[in-house]
Amino acid sequence: MVTNILKAMIAIKKGGNFNLSKINVFSKGRASAVNRANSMGEALEYFTKDAFCDTFQEADVQKKKEIYGENFSYLGNQNNPPDIIIKDGDAIEVKKIDGVRLSDLALNSSYPKSKLYSDSLMITSACRTCEKWIEKDIIYAVGHIDNYSLKILSLVYGDCYAASKGIYERIKDKISDGLKEMNLEFSETKELGRVNRVDPLGITNLRIRGMWTIQNPLKVYKELFKLDDDDFQLFALMRKAKYDSFPEEDRDLIEKEVGVFIDDVKIQDPDNPAKLIVAKLIVVRK
Repeated sequence: MVTNILKAMIAIKKGGNFNLSKINVFSKGRASAVNRANSMGEALEYFTKDAFCDTFQEADVQKKKEIYGENFSYLGNQNNPPDIIIKDGDAIEVKKIDGVRLSDLALNSSYPKSKLYSDSLMITSACRTCEKWIEKDIIYAVGHIDNYSLKILSLVYGDCYAASKGIYERIKDKISDGLKEMNLEFSETKELGRVNRVDPLGITNLRIRGMWTIQNPLKVYKELFKLDDDDFQLFALMRKAKYDSFPEEDRDLIEKEVGVFIDDVKIQDPDNPAKLIVAKLIVVRK
């Protein structure tokens, strides 16, 4: 395993640069400061890449790209999930929230994912063929940014956070099927629906898109993620079985790291809240 969430958390604790205005992003093959880039969200993505590759201190752009290539099989775009896939490992979706607020995450046309599947219509062909895979665990990396400063980063696995895909697809299919029952001309689409020629001249089309949101982890797990006034806080939540699947040497390192707190906790099963599942909560405070 080239990298994983435990390695990333140690890298963040030891070398993370939480002033995102100082993060260099790659623009047209060159490094540029984030205050000349499009958004803090882009800087947060690079922070996440650097965390999983332990490249916070690497100034050479070409060298950093090579290290990314050694650890990642796919780096995505803003329109299709995920943002990152670790080689033979997890997928990562990066989300930004301005300030330490409890606003929902905007997922747009992509419903929440407990897992990422290679047959999903929402991923690109490059993602589907980046390596041989059928199903991947997915991490939601949610950063709270206040005045260019990363204050909180939550790394939450989808199977602790979102229901199975059938829950969301049933709703999506019911809406699509209901629309198709109307006496309108529909065409095939990845969206909820597309109605063609809705006006007498036949020149107007209607695209029907889903706009999914989900409560952010700080609200969902507010009893577990106890906030304080530290400069930076890092939370990770995963099923115990997932934690136990990581190499023993990585588990030993993080368990011995000063300032890292690891607890067994019980959380509600996203598919059946009456059932509790055993999870691992990892907290890092700087």
